[in-house]
Order: sequence, then structure tokens, then C-alpha cells
Amino acid sequence: MDQTYSEEHIRSLDWKDHIRLRPGMYIGKLGDGTQSDDGIYILLKEIIDNAVDEYVMGAGQKIEITLGLQEVKIRDYGRGIPLGKVVDCVSQINTGGKYGSGAFKKSVGLNGVGTKAVNALSSSFSICSWRQGKAVRARFERGIMIKEEPFNAKGIHDGTEVIFTPDDTIFKNFSFNREIVEQMLWNYAYLNLGLTLLLDGQVFASEKGLYDLLVRKTEREPLRYPIIHLRGDDLEVAIAHGEQYGEEHYSFVNGQHTSMGGTHQAALREGLVKATREFYKKDFDAADVRSGLIVAFSVRIDNPVFESQTKTKLGSQTLGDDGPSLRAWIVDFLRTQLDNYLHMNGDTAQALLKKILQSERERKEMQGIKKLANERAKKANVFNKKLRDCRVHRLARDPNALNSTLFITEGDSASGSLTKARDVLSQAVFSLRGKPLNCYGMTKKIVYENEEFNLLQHALDIEDSLDNLRYQKIVIATDADVDGMHIRLLLMTFFLQFFPELVKAGHLFILRTPLFRVRNKKAVRYCYSEKEREKALQVLGRSAEITRFKGLGEISPDEFGQFIGPDIRLEPVRLSQKASIHDILSYYMGKNTQERQKFIIDHLRTEEPLELLEADA
Repeated sequence: MDQTYSEEHIRSLDWKDHIRLRPGMYIGKLGDGTQSDDGIYILLKEIIDNAVDEYVMGAGQKIEITLGLQEVKIRDYGRGIPLGKVVDCVSQINTGGKYGSGAFKKSVGLNGVGTKAVNALSSSFSICSWRQGKAVRARFERGIMIKEEPFNAKGIHDGTEVIFTPDDTIFKNFSFNREIVEQMLWNYAYLNLGLTLLLDGQVFASEKGLYDLLVRKTEREPLRYPIIHLRGDDLEVAIAHGEQYGEEHYSFVNGQHTSMGGTHQAALREGLVKATREFYKKDFDAADVRSGLIVAFSVRIDNPVFESQTKTKLGSQTLGDDGPSLRAWIVDFLRTQLDNYLHMNGDTAQALLKKILQSERERKEMQGIKKLANERAKKANVFNKKLRDCRVHRLARDPNALNSTLFITEGDSASGSLTKARDVLSQAVFSLRGKPLNCYGMTKKIVYENEEFNLLQHALDIEDSLDNLRYQKIVIATDADVDGMHIRLLLMTFFLQFFPELVKAGHLFILRTPLFRVRNKKAVRYCYSEKEREKALQVLGRSAEITRFKGLGEISPDEFGQFIGPDIRLEPVRLSQKASIHDILSYYMGKNTQERQKFIIDHLRTEEPLELLEADA
């Protein structure tokens, strides 16, 4: 046993050094900007949250954002930070105006950390506050103050401006994705009527709040009835039912998108079921009421308690300190307001009843096959050769839970290499037998009838809802050839057809593996494209050995470990805000062969210019 542990081993870190050493404690994962929960968007959100809090307190109706690939500027027209505290507010932990002073109510930024984390994790950070004709500007680099200067600002509107560039030594190869930022700004607009946000001049504003959000989310999808929109004090909900399977929730607390739900979302689901049962005077199965549900939901409460600094899941049980029950408040609101709405809108009530009864029929039709499939799955779980599970899963209270990953791959050779190379703590492997079934246009019955789909569903634990999803990331890992691409399409079809909320929540990815290995006696480079191969040859010399990887099975476990480790390259499967799942699947997986054939011919590219091919012939 090592006996050298003594006082000299104890360290006290400066605030900025602690944030930079353990950024995950403050902003969750790092990422490179391809996902909406990547760290650079958490930094951006922390600054915009402060600007929105000014609006909520009645100061400033406009926020301007200027977005570059790596730098962003946010200017609000609120009250401005008190000039003597500008530096402290961005560089002293637990310093802020949201500690019960009464200056802010129902704010989401309660921990005094957000802006400091942005400062510490930025290669350059500048903040300027204007108040009543005077101003102070302070500049920092990686949390270290470079300069503070007061200046005269007569005639300039009060407010605050922050300009920052995330540190590329922490956020590797990052860039801001405009579509992700636009969605973030739309959410702010829906939740703050009267607020105008401008992104490089593009206006984001809403007249009807969450009703507008649901219209935008469902404009390309068929709905069973017009959107139900209910408002109360500090509570708003918009409800619809579509034709898809599962549920889709967009929930917010004090303007914060709680992508992982929480106590308020559980209360909403309970309240919807109770209100529906009481209105129709029938004890419907909860799953039938919620099948196909699309809902946007917002609450504002005092001192919300979140389960992490990134505030994606609400843990509050009451409406503020020692307040009444949060659950009872939400359930009672829905039982009263939804009941009133359905009484006043008979056509909507009839359409909702028809949808519930349809879901009930489909569920009962599947009961027999579902029972047999679940029994098969339970037996397979004991000796499941398809699944090599990991130890830590998504919902575990463990720092590795955010990295929990299921790789879906084809064949024994590829799954064998992956299984040997993976991190057994957080990476699992599910092996396909071959090409899965094209399930486009089929009912969910096929998920239970097809053994492979059923085992995959059980491995993910998403049969009833997304709440129990066992892995943060589901990664399709197939060969980079025609067959591999086809398997990708078939798996994406499965998820989009039966579990679209899993894709919309950003859990589905494609694994990128290198196409080439370039090496000489001194170094090895792995290349993911022709361009990277050419760069490697320039560095290692034209005489370097080039190996072309044709399949995952050709990559040794030692090599594979490098491609699924900290520098893993993942392509997120994202749906554009204007995309229709029905249109996408019918085009790529439907029976419109001639239409696809014409597109392929019109866009055909060859590896060499056509004139050279003709000359060789």
C-alpha cells in the first residue's frame, strides 16, 4: 500500500482552474457542436438566460445575437450589471443577483456559476455593462482578467453585451451549428411572448406561445384534431395527437428546456390521463390515452431544483420552498381546464375519443403476440448472444452514464472486434444476424413478430416509453460499403417508424470509422476521407504504406479501441425542423423506385472524369 499520501498532496484549485479541470461538472459533456446538448450551446444558453431573465423582470424587450463559426456576441437591453460588480459577476463563484435578493423571480440561473463557467472555458471573453450613461468593459482569456476599463457611454441604451469564443483546447474541432442555435432561440420566443430575439438580423418572436411551438413541430405531420391550447398562472400547455407511435414531449421550467423531463412532466402525463378518464367516464389504459401524444408544456416556479448543473431534469416536488405540491397543482389544472375545453369543443372531444379507441384496439390485437415475444425476450436475456452489455446505463447516478453507448453492428467479425476493444463500463454491443427487415409502412406488431427487432427493443428498454432508455447513445456501426449503407437505412427506418422520439431527442448516431491507414516506420495515421489520406501522405511521405479498410471486421481490436475512445467520431442522425418523417420514409424506403432511380441518374458522380473513362475504353 502506498504510504506517501500527506499534506503536500492536498491542493486547493482557483475557481477557473477547477472549472477547466472538471468542465463536465458545470456544463455536462463537451462535444464539438454537432449535438444540441454539447457544451458550447450550454455556454451560449447561460448568457442568453441572463438576458431573458432581464426581460422577465420587465427590463428590455430585445436580444441581439451575432453568430460566427466559433465566436458569438449577445447584447441585451436590460438594466445592465451594476458597474462596480461587473468583474465579480463573471469571475467570483457564488456571486450574483439571484440569491433571494428579490431582484429576480422564477429564474433558472440560481447557482451563481453559469457566466463564470463561460468565462473560464473561453479562450477570449469580453463583457460590457451600460448603466445610465456610464459603462464598464472587462476582457478575459481563459478566466484570467486582461483589462478592466470604465468609460463614458452617454446616449447608449442600458444593457449588457457578452462576446466569447469557446476554448478550442477544451472543445476540440468545434463549430456552432446554426440550425441548433435557431431552435434554441425559437424556444425562447415561444416561452416569452413580447420578447424579440435577432440572430444576425433574423427575427424570432411568437404571438401564441406554445401553440406556435406545436404548430411548427407538427406542420408536416397529420394531426387527429386541432391543437388544444390551455393557459393558467405560471403554467401553459399545448396538446395534440398524431399518427406516430409513442409520445413526444417538449417540457420547460422557467424557460429551461428539460429534455430529460422530471417531476413536472410526470405530473403532466398523470393529469392528462386522469382528465381524459373523468371526461369520458371510462377507465382507459394510460398507454392508450398517451399513444401518439405530442405536447408542449411550460411551468414557472420559485427556486426550481434540478438534478444537475445543466438543468435538463427537474427534481422539485413543491412550488418553491415549503410550497404546495407541484404534482397536485399540475394535475388539478389539467382536470379542470382540459375538461372545460372538451365540453366546449365537441368535435375535438370526438376525435380524441376515436384516437384513444383506435389505440386500444391495436393494443388488444397485439396482446397475444406481445406476450409470446416478451417471453422469448426474457429467455434470450439469460443467454443473449446478441447483446454484450455494459455496467453503467443512462439513468444511473454515475458520471459515466452520459457516455453509455450501444453499438449496433452486423456479423460476428465486426462485433467481435468491437466487443474486445470497447470500454466495458459504458459501451455495449448488439450484433445483428444480417440485414434487418424493411419495416416501412408496417404496424408495431412487426416489432414483436420479428425476433431481432424485439430483442433490440428490449435491449434498449423502450417498449413502453423513452423514459427508461438504457443508453444515452445508440450508434449504428456498419461497414462503409453498399451493404453497410443499406443496413444503416433499414435501422434508421426502424427507429423513425416506431420510435421517432428517440431520434428527435438526439440519441441516434452513425459511427465513422477510418477508410485508410497510412504508416511508415515512425508513425501511423488513420484517415476518414481521401482528403485526410492525402494530408497524411504529405506528412509521412509518398512511400508510406496505405491500407484500405473495407469492413469493420478487418480492423484489429487494438486499432478499434482508438476509434471508439475519447476521440470517437459520430455523425448524429438529426431531423430538420421542417422534415416530415412520413415523406422521408416514403421516398427512401417506399415503392417509388422510378422516382429514386431518376434522382440517382441525375446526380450520378464517378471517381474519374467521364472523358478519361471513355478514353481508357
